[in-house]
Amino acid sequence: MIYADDLDLLESDPLAVRSRAYDLVVNGREIGSGSIRITDPAIQQRVLAALGIDAEEAQRKFGFLLEAFEYGVPPHGGWAGGIDRMVMEGLGTDNIRDVIAFPKNQQAQEPMTDAPAPVDPAQLRELGIAILPTTRTP
Repeated sequence: MIYADDLDLLESDPLAVRSRAYDLVVNGREIGSGSIRITDPAIQQRVLAALGIDAEEAQRKFGFLLEAFEYGVPPHGGWAGGIDRMVMEGLGTDNIRDVIAFPKNQQAQEPMTDAPAPVDPAQLRELGIAILPTTRTP
């Protein structure tokens, strides 16, 4: 959610707009975060517009949410803790890969299961998915 005092800045000075968000930090490391959610469809549309998402794209991507707002959404917030980050802090390790069950390396691969792995063409056909050849442009 945006602070009510900052709504007038949304279009003119978006970097000055404050969100109602919060982080839980232990020893200088974020281990969880959350926010008070936007529940007003007009404010949500303005935020999307400030992000460069026009009304048509907003409807296509977020129409389900904007429609739900029209019925009235109670004020609410959420928080999510990073269990892996809490364990990392508890163990005193500096690398999150030390505590993730299936960590990805710097090439976004998971060495134990070789993920991402090729998909069986039969599975793709069953799901109606086609993988198009990639083209490179100079």
